[in-house]
Amino acid sequence: MKLLFIGDIVGEPGRTAVETILPRLRNEHALDFVIANGENSAGGNGITPQIAGELFSAGVDVITSGDHLWDQKTVSELLYSEPRFLRPLNYPPGVIGRGANVFQVRNLPPIGVMNVQGRVFMPPMENPFTTADEAVNRLREQTKIIFVDFHGEATSEKIAFGRFLDGRVSAVVGTHTHVQTADEQILPNGTAYLSDAGFTGPQDGCLGREIEPVIKKFLTGMPERFPVARNRVRLLGALIRIDDASGKAVSIQRVNETMI
Repeated sequence: MKLLFIGDIVGEPGRTAVETILPRLRNEHALDFVIANGENSAGGNGITPQIAGELFSAGVDVITSGDHLWDQKTVSELLYSEPRFLRPLNYPPGVIGRGANVFQVRNLPPIGVMNVQGRVFMPPMENPFTTADEAVNRLREQTKIIFVDFHGEATSEKIAFGRFLDGRVSAVVGTHTHVQTADEQILPNGTAYLSDAGFTGPQDGCLGREIEPVIKKFLTGMPERFPVARNRVRLLGALIRIDDASGKAVSIQRVNETMI
């Protein structure tokens, strides 16, 4: 199985990159399944049902999220009704939505997808390690192919999480920092790992935002609006090949594609 994960989609430029580049990548790599983190896709803050629909129409099979989940009020509609949209698994019991699900697409084997949020330098959440441990056991009753989007700030937490699940899931790829790391690898027991996939959107800015307001905030400490930048739009992520029978990763490579 060839699986593409697309790093955090930022605003309209990021959505345009997905719509423009993803069809080409599907053809070039004969992609079977596409997952994208969409938590910044609505003007850089959250996601709406309309935007989720646009991403699904562009060829994304599953959308994950993170700490900007609640930035748009209408996200509750997605959480109630859209099984292809995941929120972080480790919210307390009773929160709407789902953090993991198994998907059957076309003639592919079942694919489990899980979205987990870290706790280091992040808003308080349930323990991602113990929460994911239980969820992986449930998913493995249905499939050995499991992809995990770990949305977190600290590289140490992401690496520890990848090692914790090594051999039990197919891949652990980090999101949130918007900076693509160069540590792609297959862990000893067969799990593909990358600390951060980077972000999809305008690279000539500060993590997808216009530069000057960000600098002004650092200089003054005063609140500032951070409009989405516009230039040098790229799609970043990871391409992972997975053995269908064992669920173990065969290869992982970073993706960094320019929108022409």
